[in-house]
Amino acid sequence: MSHTEAEKSVMGMIDLFHKYVKPDDTIDKPGLLKMLKENFPNFLEASDNQGKDYLSHIFEEKDKNEDKKIQFSEFLSLVGDIATEYHNQSHKGTASSGGHQ
Repeated sequence: MSHTEAEKSVMGMIDLFHKYVKPDDTIDKPGLLKMLKENFPNFLEASDNQGKDYLSHIFEEKDKNEDKKIQFSEFLSLVGDIATEYHNQSHKGTASSGGHQ
């Protein structure tokens, strides 16, 4: 049975997470910043244009248990914030992804 688009999207997020993890299945601060810069450059540029220094505090904000590591659930929270911003932009007609499909 082939996977649905939703399933492929979730598996893509898992693959993205695993690309930047350490052997303990977490991402450290340099890894998280690298992941954001390599995978969400349009989002970061838009944040900078709005006067938000997104990278300056994102690790501390998402490291809810303050263990200096980003677990998968914390990573999903970050991706959820980015997706929410893209969703909001789609309603304004400014989404980099081209809006609705």
